[in-house]
Amino acid sequence: QAQFVESGGDSAQAGGSLRLSCQASFYIGGRAALAWFRQAPGKEREGVAAIYAGAGGTYYADSVKDRFTISRDNYKNILTLQMNVLKPEDSGMYYCAAASSLPVGGRWWKSQSFYDTWGEGTQVIVSS
Repeated sequence: QAQFVESGGDSAQAGGSLRLSCQASFYIGGRAALAWFRQAPGKEREGVAAIYAGAGGTYYADSVKDRFTISRDNYKNILTLQMNVLKPEDSGMYYCAAASSLPVGGRWWKSQSFYDTWGEGTQVIVSS
């Protein structure tokens, strides 16, 4: 069964950095897109960033643009999220996800119904 294991979640001060990793038990290069989502207490899960296979590009939520970077290593089957200039509102449980099929474009990557493999999550707490 395809699985993800996230790591890297921690407590950090505002302005600091964290790097999240997601190790897959399957070949991520065969998936159309990979993404990070997050959920803060009392709020709905939201898309943070996505990276498509091939030349599909990357997409970011407006709230993290220019601060976060998503990347993938198809050889090691690892998805990462580099988070810089952290803000308290970045706190939450972060999940990685993979989609076998996902239309390319800004209107699709946040649609959680396309993602068929999810990790268990890793906690990020940012204090001011």
